[in-house]
Amino acid sequence: MGSGPNGLAAAVRLAQAGLAVTLFEAADEIGGGTRSGELMVPGVVHDHCSAFHPLGVTSPFLASLPLHRHGLRWRWPEIDCAHPLDDGTAALLYRDIEVTAAGLGVDGPRWKRLFGPLARHFDDIGTDILRPFLHVPRHPVTLTRFGVRALAPATVLARTMRTPGARALFTGMAAHGFTRLDRPGSSAAGVMLVAAGHRAGWPVAEGGSSAIAAAMAGLLRELGGEVVTGRRIDRMSDIADADVVILDTAPEFATDLLGTAIPPRIGRTFRAVTHRTAAFKVDYVIDGEVGWTAPGCDRAGTVHLGGTSAEIADAEQSVLGGRMPQRPFVLVGQQWLADPGRASGSLRPLWAYAHVPSGYRGPVTELVTAQIERFAPGFADRVVDVRTRTPDELEMDNPNYVRGDIGGGPNDLMHLVARPRLTTTPYATGVPGVYLCSSATPPGGGVHGMCGFHAAQTALDHLITRA
Repeated sequence: MGSGPNGLAAAVRLAQAGLAVTLFEAADEIGGGTRSGELMVPGVVHDHCSAFHPLGVTSPFLASLPLHRHGLRWRWPEIDCAHPLDDGTAALLYRDIEVTAAGLGVDGPRWKRLFGPLARHFDDIGTDILRPFLHVPRHPVTLTRFGVRALAPATVLARTMRTPGARALFTGMAAHGFTRLDRPGSSAAGVMLVAAGHRAGWPVAEGGSSAIAAAMAGLLRELGGEVVTGRRIDRMSDIADADVVILDTAPEFATDLLGTAIPPRIGRTFRAVTHRTAAFKVDYVIDGEVGWTAPGCDRAGTVHLGGTSAEIADAEQSVLGGRMPQRPFVLVGQQWLADPGRASGSLRPLWAYAHVPSGYRGPVTELVTAQIERFAPGFADRVVDVRTRTPDELEMDNPNYVRGDIGGGPNDLMHLVARPRLTTTPYATGVPGVYLCSSATPPGGGVHGMCGFHAAQTALDHLITRA
């Protein structure tokens, strides 16, 4: 149930094992957060949520699938990410770590020492990180090297660098975790994204993120599976004949669906998931270039807007405290640089979202535009059309985004270990034959399909045991 990348991955894995699989999607279109379309202007394609996919191209499971046979093509920008500062400079993340280091001046050697070994051994890291936390590591030395960096507070790791650009570049990466950046474990998202970027870059899917879901659905059908859209399952009795049920849903929905069948202790834990952060999405159609001041931003697929490392940390702390910062951390996507077919003539799709408190209903669009204007004066004059999605509207579009939380729950240290609860079987719901595979389970958010893969593998192991 649910056709996000994790639901699709679970369905494909079950079908690979020879099971008869039916995938149900309540919406009329598959993909969940991995969707795209012409939201405002014909021929101008925006991604609904997920946009750049460093973990998609490096995912142990997705990389093993022949998705190219079903139309998936990855496309890379020249520069993966740019982080401009008010002095008119920008720190730039290239796939090539040597080029990145050369642009970071005195921090270049430090950057290579921190992330070079992780990038070289990223495939080994992925097999240990993109799975439940409680397991016997396959590559303990490499995992320890990763853990030393990931467990540090992001603000502490950033302070080991000397230049404002390098500090801000890393802190912006860490801010993808939607967590306080002065707490242990807050470096994890940043370390992972930098290492993945230097291993394989931050590509987009040609034609839009929907191409990922379409390719996975195509493979599922090739394996004999069925995809049913526009069908919401509200009662387990609707699928009573299923041997295995895998839910790509928020834990709260799973609890409602399972009702009295779920053990009370697990049900209470699922309902206790705290959503403290959210995204506020702003999509623009612009005529021409954005107009960035700092060199390199006009060639970067992703641009992080938040100013200095300290500014970003303060903004994230405000959001976690339920307060809306006047200068929020904003992520901007220029997907057309890697995939020109997303634009129409001089009209381009500019994708952006800000970090806001959970369920925030105040005005944000002007704040996002102001953050872009801060580093691209005159940007507002280039805007042809705007479409916004508040946290509540994001949840309406995708019920897994509870109160606008696009990450599947907290990413603090406790929830890196206990996601969605402390157990050696995090995909089990306590109901025989029913498993959870959304981003609320390990390894968490991102388009990698590993939550779905591991949930399906757990189900298959139990089926074998039962047989």
